[in-house]
Amino acid sequence: MRHISQLKEVVSTWRNMEKNVADLLALVDISVDEDDSSLEDEIPVEVQKVEQRLEELEFEVQLGGKYDHSSAMLAIHAGAGGTESQDWAEMLFRMYMRWAEKRGYETQVIETSPGEEAGIKSVLIEVTGDYAYGYLRGERGVHRLVRISPFDASHSRHTSFALVEAMPVVESGVDININPDDIKVDVFRSSGPGGQHMQKTSSAVRLTHIPTGLVVTCQNERSQFRNKDVAMRVLRSRLLELELEKKAQEQAKLKGEHITAEWGNQIRSYVLHPYKLVKDHRTGYETSNPAAVLDGDIGELLKAYLRSAVAS
Repeated sequence: MRHISQLKEVVSTWRNMEKNVADLLALVDISVDEDDSSLEDEIPVEVQKVEQRLEELEFEVQLGGKYDHSSAMLAIHAGAGGTESQDWAEMLFRMYMRWAEKRGYETQVIETSPGEEAGIKSVLIEVTGDYAYGYLRGERGVHRLVRISPFDASHSRHTSFALVEAMPVVESGVDININPDDIKVDVFRSSGPGGQHMQKTSSAVRLTHIPTGLVVTCQNERSQFRNKDVAMRVLRSRLLELELEKKAQEQAKLKGEHITAEWGNQIRSYVLHPYKLVKDHRTGYETSNPAAVLDGDIGELLKAYLRSAVAS
């Protein structure tokens, strides 16, 4: 039923586009037949709107992967380098949150680990909305920042790294079946903020998937039941990502090459000094406006990667 609903929405969207084009053609005919100069300014504006929407729809057609339409789990981990990398991880966190807000996606912070002095060690976000995973799946990998350190009294230049993971959100019982006997459940008191209730009751949950060794912790909710439910959702997403990564490695071997999204294989560089540049090393796409990118304007970077992925 969910799949049928998605297909109906796609058909409805294209039918609306068809109607908009028909209305615009009728407007052009009226302008020509009645020699109505008052429509000369209105028509180009409407044409631009239709062209822009058509471009968006044509791009979404490229998001044809099995899970591209799904919501996404996005994890950010600070690399080695202490405060510098932890601050960089928080900058990336803000960037993705701003991007999601601009697209109208809902976000929920599932788990976060604050840095010792500033920034964050890691954060896990759920981004809810159509095609969230399709857009974000290309963000997997190491992101590199070059800047003058705000934490260095000598104002020297520093390079920081952070790792981003993107996983599709899957519903219970869909594609990933988890044997309850394979899960070890631990409950403990929340260590983070949230009032006396969270800190006095054992509401935090830690799930360990014994076959893979995956560990998921959730302590943001007041209810132990709710924390376990969220943790299970995260675990399903991580297990599915393992399966997708395994298949991608097998396909890459058939092609004769394989590049992993592991430490050291940076996918993108953000340079704030001595010049300003953001460059994606996989596609060659670059922009000289890192301030806008870090404020969430990453749409062109995402599209460049997805177009290159389709082309390859």
